[in-house]
Amino acid sequence: MTTPTDPILPRNGIAPAEVDGKRVVGWKEWVSLPDLGVPRLLAKFDTGARSSALHVPRARVIEIDGRPHVNFDLDEDTLDASGVLKHTAPLVDLRTVKSSSGHAEQRLTIHTTLSFAGLQWLIELTLTDRSDMKLPMLVGRSAMHSRLIIDPSRSFLAGRRVRKPSQKSR
Repeated sequence: MTTPTDPILPRNGIAPAEVDGKRVVGWKEWVSLPDLGVPRLLAKFDTGARSSALHVPRARVIEIDGRPHVNFDLDEDTLDASGVLKHTAPLVDLRTVKSSSGHAEQRLTIHTTLSFAGLQWLIELTLTDRSDMKLPMLVGRSAMHSRLIIDPSRSFLAGRRVRKPSQKSR
């Protein structure tokens, strides 16, 4: 039975395909970041990118108990919900990331749990302004290593988003 907390349903009730023990997923999938309280957002699975990135329009480094943390906002477009959420996570690193166009940028890096398709694991996630990108999250190959195979011709192989009932169907 689907509840409001079940953000993803299996596609057509069929279990996702596996090859050599790795889950086959599309280039675009619904994911969640439970450590950050993000129930669902769209992510691009990109084997051309080494690191993973999350759209964070505002972030600052703060100190908690003598250790650096990142305080950041995820805006309503990222979360598909109203309002702005405030998040805090331990700062893992400040890292230089080079884009596919060759532009280098310093990015705050955190660890968080990635969850989707019945799988869940810890990933490194860089925080950056992705407002000029179509999808709020990019999952890079270091997060996919030994777990996933990407089918670049398909999307949502891991499941579809659960939609709220419309006013008409009530």
